[in-house]
Amino acid sequence: MLNFSDACERNKHPILEVLTPLLINYHSVLEIGSYSGQHAFHFAQQLPHISWQLSDRAEGMEALYQNYSEVKLNNVLAPIALDVSNAQEWPKQKFDVVYSANTLHIMSAAHVKMLFENLPKVCHTNTLLAIYGPFNYHGNFSSESNQRFQQWLQDRDPLSGIRDFEWVNKLAENIGFKLQADIKMPANNQLLLWRMEKEMERV
Repeated sequence: MLNFSDACERNKHPILEVLTPLLINYHSVLEIGSYSGQHAFHFAQQLPHISWQLSDRAEGMEALYQNYSEVKLNNVLAPIALDVSNAQEWPKQKFDVVYSANTLHIMSAAHVKMLFENLPKVCHTNTLLAIYGPFNYHGNFSSESNQRFQQWLQDRDPLSGIRDFEWVNKLAENIGFKLQADIKMPANNQLLLWRMEKEMERV
């Protein structure tokens, strides 16, 4: 599998354990930043009632599409190119769930902001937003390992970095989402869950 991630292999099981009871009555998922597709393939196999839409930036599409072609799951849809900052690249349909793992700390803060600004395009009332990854709280790192990870991220790309929960939550609230849960996960990560309270006008 191209772009295989050991971290995805480790965290896909605990994430699915949390998501399974929440997704019983949902049928469509847009995953932002699918990368290798490991989460999508594992989740879709265990949740056959869900149609899972893969997406990634254009530069990641070749590897993701090859993985998709090899796995051949009927409920995983062919990946689409999605630059979250480009309003024209977002799908025209709306989804029951938007899911993203380990992406916000890779994006620049400007791209995170534009991600949330564009989210209403694909959400309806009761859409669930699930975001997994490391977060800071009140400007503080939740662990020494996350502080070291922050240094590694910024050495690699000064625009990347672990985001403050309070800032991300405010971005979500600004587009009509209400926080449902902030769940502590292994390896100093969180799974944040919001629900869209009222469908926003398409922008």
